[in-house]
Amino acid sequence: MQQGNQQVIVIGGGVVGLTSAWWLLEAGFRVTVVERAPEVASGASYGNGGQLSYRYVSPLADAGVPLKAIEWLFQEHGPLRFKPEFDLRQWTWLVRFLGQCTASANRRTTAKLLELGELSRSGMKQLDDIISPDDFAWRDAGKLVVYRSSKVFEQAAGKATAGQIWSGAECAEREPALAQARSLLAGGIYNSGEAVADCHAFCVALAERVRAHPRFTGFLQADVTRIAANGDRVVGLDTSAGAIGGDAFVLAAGIQSRNLAAHVGIDLPLYPLKGYSLTAPIRSSDTAPDISVTDFERKVLYARIGNKLRVAAMVDMVGEDLTLTPKRIDSLTRQVKETMPHAADYTRLSAWAGLRPATPNSAPIIGATALSNLWLNVGHGPLGFTFAAGTARVLADLMLGKAPPFQLDMLALKR
Repeated sequence: MQQGNQQVIVIGGGVVGLTSAWWLLEAGFRVTVVERAPEVASGASYGNGGQLSYRYVSPLADAGVPLKAIEWLFQEHGPLRFKPEFDLRQWTWLVRFLGQCTASANRRTTAKLLELGELSRSGMKQLDDIISPDDFAWRDAGKLVVYRSSKVFEQAAGKATAGQIWSGAECAEREPALAQARSLLAGGIYNSGEAVADCHAFCVALAERVRAHPRFTGFLQADVTRIAANGDRVVGLDTSAGAIGGDAFVLAAGIQSRNLAAHVGIDLPLYPLKGYSLTAPIRSSDTAPDISVTDFERKVLYARIGNKLRVAAMVDMVGEDLTLTPKRIDSLTRQVKETMPHAADYTRLSAWAGLRPATPNSAPIIGATALSNLWLNVGHGPLGFTFAAGTARVLADLMLGKAPPFQLDMLALKR
């Protein structure tokens, strides 16, 4: 595709849509961003865990996960909740997910996501030229995954990709926020070079740079209701603000992408995995974590972002329901107070929920579709912030007709 005067319409103003817009502008395209909310990054990019974990990318699907999932469903404070829907897409996604629950599939996908992670790491570094890391509380915190089960810890420590192996006592010594949980920890695995940051603040800063770009043609607040096609081309978008035309269209609208793609006969294997986060201010007397900590068995993530503690957790398979379920919030709050009782001012907790657009194998989908001018950048699941810069760069290369930096394999849409 020749860039020149080509007008690209990016659907979605979250972290994936904004990074896509930036890389396309830099590639020479004219770009308009369509976002249904009044502000950018109002969806899954708003209150997420803030992780830039380029090496902690193992897919959710793995050998043994189906049995673990059954256990989690019967745990009062388990990380998984499932509500059956009268929606074939839920069941189709589950069947595809179960098909990925093998050790070999997990290894293949992990290897590809590690490649994408390193590309994204370098992409974020490129953005240092236009956005100061201080603008979005970026911090090289490192990543510590702690384990409560000795058996699970030993299995994880035995993997070739494991980082520094710490005992439970060492975890508490090196990360004092874990002092109260010391007796509960079998051990942990630490990796340096993993960062945390405020994804929403990053998006706001990037949106300002996008607005100032000479080839940017504007943000449009509108709800896209339909993608209109004629033959093998998209001819425009129907929106709440009227019809929009363009030369090429990029779908980067999170879980909304699923319904929009269906208008033109494209089945995107996406399902909304609902996640929760808690945010609390850190006082001078608190012992907040300096290292980004993941409680492996409980699937709870702790990160200091600026002067706040962000805790992210849980997977609710309940469709596109953003309700803040009191029982889930109470459960997460109880776990946080037990694990890190002195990390923040829990009397001023705020809760949030978002829908993570996940594929069955946890790999995002990037690139071309059966329609010659419709492109995809979707399906990042809980790793949208981590992968956004990498998938944006791949997308721009593909739209320029360049070969991607590595074989896409499962990152391309199966047609």
